[in-house]
Amino acid sequence: MSPYLSVRSAGSSLTLELISGPSRGDRCSISSTNTSRLPLTLGRVSPSDLLVKDSEVSGKHALINWNLNKLKWELVDMGSLNGTLLNSQSVNHPDSGRRHWGDPIELACGDIITLGTTSKIRVQIASETKCQVPFGLGVASDPMALRRGGKKLPMEDVCYYHWPLPGTDQFGLFGICDGHGGAAAAKSASKILPEMVASILSDSLKREKVLSRQDASEVLRDALSRTEAFMNHHYEGCTATVLLVWADGHENFYAQCANVGDSACVMNVDGKQIKMTEDHRVTSYSERQRIKEIGEPLKDGETRLCGLNLARMLGDKYMKEQDSRFSSEPYISQVVHINQASRAFALLASDGFWDVISPKKAMQLVFQMKERCSPDGENSAEKVANFLLSEARTLRTKDNTSIIFLDFDTNSRKSSCKLDP
Repeated sequence: MSPYLSVRSAGSSLTLELISGPSRGDRCSISSTNTSRLPLTLGRVSPSDLLVKDSEVSGKHALINWNLNKLKWELVDMGSLNGTLLNSQSVNHPDSGRRHWGDPIELACGDIITLGTTSKIRVQIASETKCQVPFGLGVASDPMALRRGGKKLPMEDVCYYHWPLPGTDQFGLFGICDGHGGAAAAKSASKILPEMVASILSDSLKREKVLSRQDASEVLRDALSRTEAFMNHHYEGCTATVLLVWADGHENFYAQCANVGDSACVMNVDGKQIKMTEDHRVTSYSERQRIKEIGEPLKDGETRLCGLNLARMLGDKYMKEQDSRFSSEPYISQVVHINQASRAFALLASDGFWDVISPKKAMQLVFQMKERCSPDGENSAEKVANFLLSEARTLRTKDNTSIIFLDFDTNSRKSSCKLDP
């Protein structure tokens, strides 16, 4: 537990629902106080608590237990043959040939567990703090494959969301981190950054300042700065794109984005496309101008700094020590006001998506899928996210791809999640 978040709950309940694969629709629930039923087992044969009838799933594949010391649910791979993924990242032991158990990994509300390749399980966690995400929410990610030989790329993207942020009842954070040099920096940033935002907003004066001014620029800039200072990654780094959303108590929302790197966010409000992020690749015009202004302009044709195609990121401390042109200073967007009639939505995605689909095309695809979905249909936002992911796959993207789709349309406010602080 981070020192920035001290809220703990005495009990928690866990619900698992299969959202894809042969056993789609099956689900089970358990309370942390029901110790006689713990640990919860996932597997292909009885007496598994969640029976997954999938040939890629081992008889005893994985288990979930309640950690009394941390007061957290934890997932453990039981030496499965085809592996276990948590949010597209492997959690099984690296030496799969010996059938060793993996290390316990903490679960959070909204996590997606994948057994094998097709059976995906959505995690819902309920505690003393209960809330309903007041708009449509869809999350989808895939490491994608190198088409020659079909070898899977290592997954270095991390998606996350928190609604509400601990200590507030009207702020939520949605983000994507895309790692380079490994996934460690992305994992750290995705944990630390929400804690920093929550810590800052726990100050009632700062929170009221955001609400009165309808601007969270200072909060986002401070949170990114603290995250960079707190991270200790010298040879790994990551992009960070976060969308802070808050409610005004009258069914209206405000959204503001901050980013470093090239994971991007676009919004559509009243049919108008709004760019919420800035591209920080070395080849982008804004970065070349920034670097020129600090007195060390790039040479003609120079597209990388120290081998990296990004000039702004979190982490990569060694690179920043070697070359002052690297930066962790975020771009902060303008605030977008969303009222009940805006029919607004937001799309966050890592560069694996934007490499093959332009923002304009992405907007068209969203409208195309929304027309297919029933206006009041459940999980329509999730269907949009998965549709966008499948389009990136069809267009043969060669990079990890992660998507978060938020649908603020009043007819689409169906997604719910009970968060464990």
